[in-house]
Amino acid sequence: MAELKKFIFAYIKTMRLYYSFVTGIAGWIGVSFYLWLKEVRYATPITDDDYMRGVVVLIILFSSWGVNQIFNDWLGIPEDRINDPHRPMVSGELNVKWALTTSCVLMGIAMIVSYYLNPWSLIPIIAGFLLNFLYNYSKAWGLWANVIFGIMIASCSVYGFLAIGPILDEPFFTSNRLSAFFLVAYMNGMMTYFTYFKDYEGDKAAGKDTFIVRYGVDFSKKVGIAASFMPTVIFFALRYANLFPFEINQFFVYCGVMTIFLQFWTAVIFYRNPIGPRSYYNNAKNFRACACGQITIIAIFNGILALYLYTATYIFIGFLFGLQRGQRTTQRTDRRGPLEPLVMAED
Repeated sequence: MAELKKFIFAYIKTMRLYYSFVTGIAGWIGVSFYLWLKEVRYATPITDDDYMRGVVVLIILFSSWGVNQIFNDWLGIPEDRINDPHRPMVSGELNVKWALTTSCVLMGIAMIVSYYLNPWSLIPIIAGFLLNFLYNYSKAWGLWANVIFGIMIASCSVYGFLAIGPILDEPFFTSNRLSAFFLVAYMNGMMTYFTYFKDYEGDKAAGKDTFIVRYGVDFSKKVGIAASFMPTVIFFALRYANLFPFEINQFFVYCGVMTIFLQFWTAVIFYRNPIGPRSYYNNAKNFRACACGQITIIAIFNGILALYLYTATYIFIGFLFGLQRGQRTTQRTDRRGPLEPLVMAED
């Protein structure tokens, strides 16, 4: 029993639950869009069955990051020995064989449930799983890693749309859907771009030719400042070209303004502290900016829900990241001594 408890704790720690909001909110976009289409465009009441399906879909989406993270950590052990030696797989706290087996079983269950909900929803599940493996190798390809990561997370939006109900009687590929997919992909690509700052030393030693390794920290942090404004630029460009013609409401405007600030402030704190202990803690803002940016799209279809999600997401990402940070600082203290250099985080 003690070994089982140890395994469960290490497995959950490896899942890094604060990341679950990234995949969960991305998929919630698809769920909200489907329900909006059904209620507004097709004038069909939303039923209890719709809500129950939505709950099941969101459980799969919020857990999908953590389940896939097991494979990600397994493939990334060489650089994690330098970047994050405290991680359970590197330290030996988590049994690799049992962790991979558990994730495979959970993936199988998710696929069976998804097939029952809508067989077409298996396509984004399989695509996301394969892209996760490709992503780990693509870190040697510069910005392509960020592109692949962004597409991988954007596939969650497709899954949410397909899994909650049958395919509606209209074209699947439209300009507004592709625009939303592109925005989600870009925001997630930008998010993972900033995470590479903390991995700079390990990626460089492991031969992972990320953009930051290739062009250096000083240039990359300046690129980060410019990149933080690009979601806003892309949105207005899509609106100007009439490719994203949804009606904009006050909820979208509020969430959008707050997100612009979060994205810019993320770039600023990475500009000020791109490497070193602070670069790890800067990611609390980074994850919030990404998830809240996705919530801004949800505001188009369900403004009140978006306001609740915005608040809850901001709070719980900080809370879950703080728990992980506490584990990290404790373990690093055991090896490196005083905490003073480590707790000066940009919360």
